[in-house]
This record gives sequence, structure tokens and C-alpha cells, in this order.
Amino acid sequence: MKTVVFCHSLVSDWNSGHAHFIRGVVSELIARGVDVIVYEPKDSWNAINLLEEYGQGALEGFKEAYPDLVSRSYDPATIDLNKALSGADAVLVHEWNNLDLIRRIGEHHKTKGHYVLLFHDSHHRSAEELEDAGKYDLRNYDGVLAFGNVVRDLYLNNGWIDQAWTWHEAADTRLFHPIVSHKEGDLVWFGNWSDDERAIEIREFLIEPVKQLGIRAKVFGTNYPTEAVRELERAGIEFGGWLPDYRVPEVFAKYRMTIHIPRRAYVRALPGIPTVRMYEALACAIPLISTPWRDTERLFTKADFLGARNGEEMEAQISWVLHHEAAAREIASHGRRTVLESHTCSHRADEFLQIVDNAQRDLIVRRESA
Repeated sequence: MKTVVFCHSLVSDWNSGHAHFIRGVVSELIARGVDVIVYEPKDSWNAINLLEEYGQGALEGFKEAYPDLVSRSYDPATIDLNKALSGADAVLVHEWNNLDLIRRIGEHHKTKGHYVLLFHDSHHRSAEELEDAGKYDLRNYDGVLAFGNVVRDLYLNNGWIDQAWTWHEAADTRLFHPIVSHKEGDLVWFGNWSDDERAIEIREFLIEPVKQLGIRAKVFGTNYPTEAVRELERAGIEFGGWLPDYRVPEVFAKYRMTIHIPRRAYVRALPGIPTVRMYEALACAIPLISTPWRDTERLFTKADFLGARNGEEMEAQISWVLHHEAAAREIASHGRRTVLESHTCSHRADEFLQIVDNAQRDLIVRRESA
């Protein structure tokens, strides 16, 4: 089986949680003997920013961490789709692609493609910016893979596509697993500042509790303005900048807990959809405290992590973890079991192959009845 993937970037996770997930799924497909070819645009915003800030060495690190993963750089304006899609059985196109390219791949599928063509949406744009989401020309696509029920339903209810499936993100457990290490701090958080869109939440659930408790904390992420970094430092929080995703497990191992602070868009418009970091943290069996979000899709159990509805509760939960390490470890172990049972990239690879198989059967039936 040959699968072609068009993503924003495979080599750079500078500001893209999607890269974490697609790396894991592609790794799992390759392990199953699937011939996977990944394309990313030569002017990928994530790759350009990564190189500008951290140089070529950042890409070399990716090659060492993922020796089996290779992407082909292309120009959206000149790519030869006949060549790129030759022999494909399945094609997956992420929503963070050039609009014209998305349309052109659909037209190729209509006239020349005997493959299953799927659109992948793992962004809050479809829920927050309906007008923009409706601009995708999906008339010739066989269906949509959406990272939550609410997004899947938007595509179906707005008539953007006839078929859509929920395809949650998940943890790449080839990399994300518990590591034994000496503890260097109390709390670590991975998250981007992202144009102040969750500055209020970061202050309430991270900065103030850390300041009040006087614990050792560190933050990693991108898009932090100078004043935001200074604000962290005034609270006694160390700032680590960008860290490649494949190094996150070793850092989790050095801290006693982490927290989950979803963006406002996720909480408001995407109930039931956690960030990929939640899956990854639970896979590493680090105690996790989450700020409010509605698990409407019942992905986890109440025994998988702790919750905090406001800053005061966050402070109390952090203190509880520090003083009840054995109980906190049991909660973390329960969370890991839930991930291993239902939310690994291996599960998602299985789901993808099943969806493709069913869609191929439908294509055969339609051709025979035409």
C-alpha cells in the first residue's frame, strides 16, 4: 500500500502540534509495511522560523530522532501531481496547506486518481472561522478526518463534505514513555504564548501559583515576547525556549508534575478536544493537572489526572502533588494505562487503515455501478 501525505511540516515542530502527531502516525504506518511519502512546502512557516532561530542543527536533530522519516520539499505552484500521486492508494491532505493545492489535488483525484483522498483537519479554524473553513474546495474528496466530533459535525452539518470521521490526536509511544531520572524541579510546562491568546490563563494557572508556592518551575515554548519572559522570571520561572518534541520525555522525567492549559479557542469552540500535549504527558506517566475543559467525548477517566477550575485550586493541587507523591504517581500510572489502551499513534494508524479500506470498497462499488 502506498500513502502520500501533504502536511505543513514534518521536520519542524517549532509551533505545530500537528507535526508531533503526524510523525507518530507515519512511523506506525511504515512499521506496518506501508510505503509512505510525505510532502511539505519549501516555504513552510514552521521550518523557516525554526531555521532562523536555531539553525541547521535543529533539522539534524530531527534526522537522528526519526531516522525512518523523510519529507520531500516542493513548490505548491510547480509540483507535478501526476508524478507525486503516481501509484497512490491513499492520499492525506492537511488543512494547513495551500488552498489552490488542496483544490488541484481534488481535481486530480476526480480525473486520474484511483486512490482514496482524505482531508485532515486538526485545527480550531473550522470552529472559530467558519467563513475561512468553508473556502476549502473538497468537492472531489472522499471524506474528512477531524480531530474531534465537534469538527467532524461542522463539516457534515455545513455540507462541506458527505463523509467525515473523528480521528483524535494521540501520543507517539515510541518516544513518549516513562524515563527514570533525578528530579531537577517541581513543575514543567510546554506551551506557546501565541499572541496573548491564553496570557490570562497562563498568569492564573501557572505564574501566580508558582509565585505563591515558591516552587522550582520551567516553561518551554515559542512566541514569547520579551515582557512575557520577564514576567516568568519575576515569578521565579525559568524559560527554556523551544524544545524539540522528541526531547520532551526526558524533560518530563526531571520534574514532579506538569499542567495542561488549552487555548481559549479549544475550551470555547472545541469541547472534547484536548491538546496533543495531554496525551503525551499521560503517556510519560507524569502527574498532570488540567485547567478546565469539557471531555465531552469521554477520552479519559476522572482517575487519569487532576483538575483545577481556577488559580486557587491549581495552587492547592500543585501542593497536594508535592506532598502526596505516591498517590500522584498512581494517578499518573492510571492515565498512562488509558493512553496505552486507546490513544496511541498505533491506534490511529489502525483507524486510518480501516477508514481507507472501507473507502476503497465504496470506490469499487461506485465504479461498478457507474
